[in-house]
Amino acid sequence: MDLLDAMQVMLTAVECGSLSKASRKLGQPLATVSRKVSELESHLKADLLIRSSKGLELTPAGRTYVTSAKTILEQLNEAERAVAGEYTVPKGDLVVTAPTMFGRLHVLPVATAFLAAFPDVSVELMLTDRVAHFLDDQVDVALRIGDLPDSSLIAARLGAVRRVTCASPAYLAPRAAPAVPQDLVGHDVISFESVSSPTTWRYWLDGKEIAVSLKSRLSVSTIDAAIAAGLAGSGVIRANSYQVADYVRNDLLQLLLEAYEPPPRPVHLIYTRQNRLPLKLRAFVDFTVPRLRDRLAVAAL
Repeated sequence: MDLLDAMQVMLTAVECGSLSKASRKLGQPLATVSRKVSELESHLKADLLIRSSKGLELTPAGRTYVTSAKTILEQLNEAERAVAGEYTVPKGDLVVTAPTMFGRLHVLPVATAFLAAFPDVSVELMLTDRVAHFLDDQVDVALRIGDLPDSSLIAARLGAVRRVTCASPAYLAPRAAPAVPQDLVGHDVISFESVSSPTTWRYWLDGKEIAVSLKSRLSVSTIDAAIAAGLAGSGVIRANSYQVADYVRNDLLQLLLEAYEPPPRPVHLIYTRQNRLPLKLRAFVDFTVPRLRDRLAVAAL
């Protein structure tokens, strides 16, 4: 039995939550994955996993083993990267994640410029609005919008984004613009909730929250669709400032209720703390942070 290979298979099975998903991720037959896990358990003379119709669950011995196995494989990966030259010249693969629209508008242009400057580095850019996990998704660096929980992650602040309310001049032409959040009750709003359930938009004034319950005329599933509907004059929308900055500057959308906006949310580039940071990651951080700060400053409303 290849012990290191079996450890990696075991960790992948735990991360995926099932042997079948691990088999697909590893590109190995399910029978091979199952055999390697069983051989590892036989080698250790201990049950590591409880298999059920709901998936996999670690035994107490399995939890202890997984913690140690992660440390061992990380140390091995460090040694391999050092020998491969990742600590002398920027080279290798990077997995970067960012929110979908922010990534498309800002991270992608910077990432392509980075690739042109560093031909020995490849980047996998994951654009998703869910929070990708560094271990489970094998992420090297992530862009986060919002307050960060206390953790061992290293964070470089890039700026901040506002949560804005806006509508098109065509929509506002025949009606009065809302002067206070409660005025939205008389307006057509575009939301991400079902039209059959109330939508709550939250505002702030003098440090106090103002919650307004609304019934949307139109519900959509993406911010791109909401913005398109707002531009078409279908109603009032809420978005992050960077998502509508160009439309506001070109007078295609008009900001509303600016005095009641919630506090701006910070934007950070984050990555895990390591004893020795790979040069590819250091190069990416050094290259992207000032450029993303500049882009956020330009996009500010």
